[in-house]
Amino acid sequence: MHRLLLLSSLWLLAVPPASTIFQRPTGSPAPPHLQYLLEPLHAAVHTQRGATATLPCVLRALPRNYRVKWSKVEPANYRESIIIITNGLYHKNYGPLSPRVRLRHSHRYDASLTITDVALEDEGRYRCQLVNGLEDESVSLTLHLEGIVFPYQPSNGRYKFNYHEAKRACEQQDSRLATYQQLYKAWTEGLDWCNAGWILDGTVHYPIINSREPCGGRLLLPGVRTYGARDKQKDRFDAFCFTSALQGSQVYFIRGHLNFKEAGQACRNNGAAIAKVGQLYSAWKFSQLDRCDGGWLADGSVRYPITTPRQRCGGLPDPGVRSFGFPSKELRTYGTYCFAGK
Repeated sequence: MHRLLLLSSLWLLAVPPASTIFQRPTGSPAPPHLQYLLEPLHAAVHTQRGATATLPCVLRALPRNYRVKWSKVEPANYRESIIIITNGLYHKNYGPLSPRVRLRHSHRYDASLTITDVALEDEGRYRCQLVNGLEDESVSLTLHLEGIVFPYQPSNGRYKFNYHEAKRACEQQDSRLATYQQLYKAWTEGLDWCNAGWILDGTVHYPIINSREPCGGRLLLPGVRTYGARDKQKDRFDAFCFTSALQGSQVYFIRGHLNFKEAGQACRNNGAAIAKVGQLYSAWKFSQLDRCDGGWLADGSVRYPITTPRQRCGGLPDPGVRSFGFPSKELRTYGTYCFAGK
């Protein structure tokens, strides 16, 4: 018996960390009957960045010689990447999530996946698959981070990023390129932006609430307009970035007449760092940060967050993060926004 368990564990650990292509479903077939896995009560698990989240997967019975395989469907290319495989006694982790995942194992039927220190890139669709010869079955769950999408362009103007530069620019501002689902949700919540931008899957879009001439014309209905897939190396657009609240963090304002270098030093003197654009958007969205004062940010831009619109704070009727663009870094006119993490 011990030899059998040893052989099965060695075979499990020898499985290569392969990827497969996840086929997008067509139509709406009836869900297959689950013999061994319990259908989860909720198909989505909501969490915050920096938190610990558990995706439930519970067996109703333990078949002989079974394995449970967890995988994630990557939104950028729809590839399905293996995260962890277990036979109930032994397990092996795979891929970049490996250091932050474990099986909950609250009882012998529990194969739930726990992710610690949840990051922006963890959002997406996960699959728990019971591998049991000809009787394979699976359940799918979505890990959802409450977040915000914001448009981003560099200091030298609009339409300067190829795809790879857009991806890097978002990451430098404590965010990542948004998925189409995130951009669409942002549009339903009021995002109206006339400049087209890259999203994570390499397509280009722009969300329009109020149809107007410079943005495709008045005759087109509101919606997320698309340019489709573009050349990731040659074509140039803006970026749509996605960020989320980070547990235990704070953005605050330091008043003064500071140039850019002095602004960074003022934050460091308080044990903090000059805030990034994504961090300011997150504080505006989730902490209701409301300041009528323009402040330096890490990319050299000057912005301020408004949750309660008023005439003396830009005069615009809607809440938002206002921008003064990218003034000279020698200018001593503004304060600074600082970020204090965990």
